[in-house]
Amino acid sequence: MATAAAAWATVLVRRHLIHAMVPLPTGQWLVQHKPNGPVQLLEGPAAILNLTASIQRQLRTARPDSR
Repeated sequence: MATAAAAWATVLVRRHLIHAMVPLPTGQWLVQHKPNGPVQLLEGPAAILNLTASIQRQLRTARPDSR
């Protein structure tokens, strides 16, 4: 799960959906949504995957249906 979380963190930052995500030696992650925004502490890989799923849901609901 840690590898998947790290991969998703990279994708979110590269696609500019999150400003920064930094893993800590404790397994926690520091996350900053916007350049001048507050830094959030997430409690591990599961929290990263939950954040990713939340962002995906937001993107899907914001996108008009193309069918």
